[in-house]
Amino acid sequence: MNPNSKDPSPTTQTGPDLAPEVAPELAPEVGSGEPAPARRVMRPSPKPPLPPQTRKGAGNRVAHAAFEAAAAGVGLAPERARQRMVASLRASGIRDEGVLEAMQQVPRHLFVEDALASRAYEDVALPIGHGQTISKPSTVARMIEIIAATIPREARSRAQVLEVGTGCGYQAAVLAEVFGEVVSIERVRGLAEDARARLRPLRLGNLRLVFGDGRLGAPSAAPFDGILLAAAGAEIPEELLLQMKVPSRLLAPIDSGGRQSLHLVERVGNETWHLTVLDAVRFVPLRAGTT
Repeated sequence: MNPNSKDPSPTTQTGPDLAPEVAPELAPEVGSGEPAPARRVMRPSPKPPLPPQTRKGAGNRVAHAAFEAAAAGVGLAPERARQRMVASLRASGIRDEGVLEAMQQVPRHLFVEDALASRAYEDVALPIGHGQTISKPSTVARMIEIIAATIPREARSRAQVLEVGTGCGYQAAVLAEVFGEVVSIERVRGLAEDARARLRPLRLGNLRLVFGDGRLGAPSAAPFDGILLAAAGAEIPEELLLQMKVPSRLLAPIDSGGRQSLHLVERVGNETWHLTVLDAVRFVPLRAGTT
């Protein structure tokens, strides 16, 4: 059964015993109002188990000096700008020091057009072409913090995470600073090529970019310790649920009748998933296929 089904099967359990745990809040990018949290147990239809994957090493971490070298010629003081951004994130409620350090390291201005570089460290979404945007720093930080919440910091260098929707590559770079191995999928060829070019100078050896249909995930690399979707669909693809490790978390914006909310899925057993609905958000649509 898909966890977003509006017509749950008889095996779906509901009631006071499944009241949601306290979950981190995600500040909405637009609009107001928060959907009431809800939680339920989900069991997708049986499928053959996915083949095991031989894990690779974590790869090279990004050097701070490489960021600043890549930033040469930009009319900014990138180090100070990032410090101010991180201070703002901390003040807004981001508490995970690993996430804050990653946000400090990754040069967001390298992932936006030169004309918008002066706004790179403001807490705003900015256009990146192809009808897409780069998410607000606060959205990126909060979503990664939620995914990372159940993974001890000392274990993150061994964790493997899947991102659906590479976009410009900024969030993928932050994920690669937090986790040991990151696979990021983009369906728009132009965006995938741009992201690859922007990420190349950063030499992220633990980040693998894939051009393809993100709804299908990356079964050859599964299972994942975390899955993060950067686009909103009407439901969470079952293929992604089955690529979650036990235990793990998946975070996805879901569009229901034109209203989007963030859905946190936790896989707690081979056939058991828990769903918590978080705050209202705004993301581009999740589409099938490639273009």
